[in-house]
Amino acid sequence: MSIANIVATLEKLEKMHKSLLEFANAKTEFIKQNDMEKLNEIIKNEQSHIAAINILEQQRQTMVTDYLRAKGIALTDSTSVADVIEAAKSTESTEALVGVRKRLVVLLEKLKMQNDLNQKMVFNSLQIINLTLDSIRPQRQEQFNYSGAEVRGNAEVMKRSFNEFKA
Repeated sequence: MSIANIVATLEKLEKMHKSLLEFANAKTEFIKQNDMEKLNEIIKNEQSHIAAINILEQQRQTMVTDYLRAKGIALTDSTSVADVIEAAKSTESTEALVGVRKRLVVLLEKLKMQNDLNQKMVFNSLQIINLTLDSIRPQRQEQFNYSGAEVRGNAEVMKRSFNEFKA
């Protein structure tokens, strides 16, 4: 197993993650516009990209493991590209591996930040929806007479659920 193969796989991963970042940026715009149809389309496309990334990641893991075995290095549960960089002697292919790894790390950080923003935006939208629903839902108001017992007749109307009311 050569470092060039690992570099090629990492470059494919980089390309797929760039695509995911573009999807995340598009999701931000669709969340702002409240365009649920386009948001659902983006999510479907993301899922296919994630499946492809998982396959590439398995290939990368296999390549890293094979490389380290070939070098006679004891394997741990989580072998990484950093282990390959450490095990390899300083060569041009090692420099390429370091470069693509750095780019991928930066890209993953940007993707994480964008996804966090999208998650916060969706959460805030849900809070607004819940607040709106709470404001139009009939409030249960208990009425008591002088003895503290509930007045009959009003309790039946207050127990009806939100779904029973029509706008």
